[in-house]
Amino acid sequence: MRITTLIIATVAAMTLAACETVQGAGEDISNAGAAISEESRDVQADL
Repeated sequence: MRITTLIIATVAAMTLAACETVQGAGEDISNAGAAISEESRDVQADL
């Protein structure tokens, strides 16, 4: 019973950590996309 509880708690903690990692990656990708869009607007304005 104790081992089962420990395994469930460990899996839950790992799942929450993975969600945070994916969320952080999504924010990084979004920021990179915004920077690319801004640079492309600058280039188009210079043409």
